[in-house]
Amino acid sequence: MPSLGQVAYSDGPVALTGWLARPASTPRAAVVIFPTIANVNEHMERRARMLADAGYIAMIADFYGEPVPSFEATGPLAQKLRATPEHYRNRLAAAIDTLRMAAPGLPLVAIGYCMGGQAALEAARDGQDLVLAASFHGILETQAPAKPGAIKARLLICHGDADPMVPHEQVLAFWNEMNAAGANWHFHAYSGVKHGFTDPASDARGLPAIAYNASADRQSWASLMEMLEEVVG
Repeated sequence: MPSLGQVAYSDGPVALTGWLARPASTPRAAVVIFPTIANVNEHMERRARMLADAGYIAMIADFYGEPVPSFEATGPLAQKLRATPEHYRNRLAAAIDTLRMAAPGLPLVAIGYCMGGQAALEAARDGQDLVLAASFHGILETQAPAKPGAIKARLLICHGDADPMVPHEQVLAFWNEMNAAGANWHFHAYSGVKHGFTDPASDARGLPAIAYNASADRQSWASLMEMLEEVVG
């Protein structure tokens, strides 16, 4: 099983720590993983190892640059991070730039979960030089909609149709935004599936909005692998 090594980087004065997994073989592409609102956790580490096993360099980004003492503390931390689109996107760009330096010449991909799904889409909206941005049960709303022609990445959105954190109105607004921007997007929706469907630990959190769904987890990961094959070759 691939090990994870620390990568020190920064966003201006904020010191950050990424976690990097390398494949045993020559890497095919480099993938930055934007984590959930809780930042780096066991679920994100497992995804990094899965990507390394599939032949990709993977780096888990650091949202906050400080410990997350409890789930209750995540709200204020996330609010501070997303205070403005520019501040948010600069933090995301710092992770992408760090991975680019760690994997020179490789195609770059951004994926994310929950808030991290929003982050991957924000990086795409920002015009980052990515071949793919993928969101898993991500937040779809934004303070700065994509401008026409700005999005370079192919987009993959894997969404639970019963996710109360992303109501149908937000989905429709996202579709309209992407069409207006001329983006190349694939949207996969899973009926009856809630937020957090890729994390087996979701059921233990006692929150009505989130639940693990084994089928949606398998299908969404298979979709990512197939899309990577298509864009990386």
